[in-house]
Amino acid sequence: MYLNKYNIGFVGLLLFHIAVLLFLVDTYSISSKEANIYFNGGMFNVLTLITNLFTTVFGQNDYAIRVPFILFYAGSAVLLSLLTENYFKRQRDRLISIAIFMLLPGVNSAALLINESIIVVFGTLLYLYFYTIKNKNCYALLGLYLFIDNSFAILFLALFFYALSKKDNMLLVISLSLFGFSMSSYGFAVNGSPKGYFLDTFAIYATIFSPVLFLYFFYSIYRIGIKWEKDLFWYIAMTALGLSLVFSLRQKVAIEDFAPFVVIAVPLMVKLFIHSMRVRLKEFRSIHYLMLRSSLGILVLSFLLIIGNKVFYLYIKDPSSHIANKHYIVKELAEELKKRDIYNISTEDEDLALRLKFYKIEDSDIVQLYSKKIDNYDEVVEIKYGYRTIKTFYIKDTEYYRF
Repeated sequence: MYLNKYNIGFVGLLLFHIAVLLFLVDTYSISSKEANIYFNGGMFNVLTLITNLFTTVFGQNDYAIRVPFILFYAGSAVLLSLLTENYFKRQRDRLISIAIFMLLPGVNSAALLINESIIVVFGTLLYLYFYTIKNKNCYALLGLYLFIDNSFAILFLALFFYALSKKDNMLLVISLSLFGFSMSSYGFAVNGSPKGYFLDTFAIYATIFSPVLFLYFFYSIYRIGIKWEKDLFWYIAMTALGLSLVFSLRQKVAIEDFAPFVVIAVPLMVKLFIHSMRVRLKEFRSIHYLMLRSSLGILVLSFLLIIGNKVFYLYIKDPSSHIANKHYIVKELAEELKKRDIYNISTEDEDLALRLKFYKIEDSDIVQLYSKKIDNYDEVVEIKYGYRTIKTFYIKDTEYYRF
């Protein structure tokens, strides 16, 4: 990657984005799902291995469990930048494409939370980098992916379809074999009677992309499929999108298995959009400029909402209805308990106990912690964001037992 104003702009945008993500880490608490992965994932769980490795080196704190995924996000952005270096005629178009990818709500969420999605995005882009830029079909990398996550089966199937179209017999045999091994080891649940989750799946994709952007993305995949030359980006995105929508006709789809392969095809959409705009005279491009500005505006607004979503606690009637409620409160509760020299608690809420354990509040019968008001409680712990009390806990104990 040579230096020019667009590459410098990309580096600046990426560093700013990482700084914002690091700021957000300190505002999050570990969720019950994340705590279960951290403590009970097992020695063969990739997420458990990564988070435990980082906490062993950097201590048991929120930065240690979230920074690895921010690094995967940063690596994904760099790989996409390298992959699109010669993909567009103009470097400005390339920067717009990368900026859209970086601002996608689904990508930002994946960069902050303990989940496989951002690892899958990084792994897929890494394979594409070797295949597209280095002209190497890295079969060892594909073999490694077999042991990382079940969703890589979608990549194997996409490579099979791609190899079939290109008459690449070696890739065809290897990708089909890996897909077979993945299905026999993990599989995808396809049972159950039809329940009509198609619109739900469509709505989730619209949330991951933003509504306007996903509608155009959906159109782009269709348009390229019937009119343009189909590259590996298209095969991967089309396989993931097509399978998820077909499965959703009869069952609820685990969208995190499919979305990572869809978001990497953002450059396809941008390239089609730019081509569609520039074949028209300037006086007929107003609708395209409007779509571009509105899409970028919605993405920026979505990013700002991710940054400031805690503010909604001050305005919503029921704080427990906050969309990100499961990622808040517990860190502040642990800090309040430590201020009272309480390092051991007992609670009927097993998920809460596991979350507090991450912040070194152990399970014990010494102190009883309740999330609902009880008779004869000894202390009240109020968790406040700004001027508003978000959650109240009740403690039953005496000072005598604390140490």
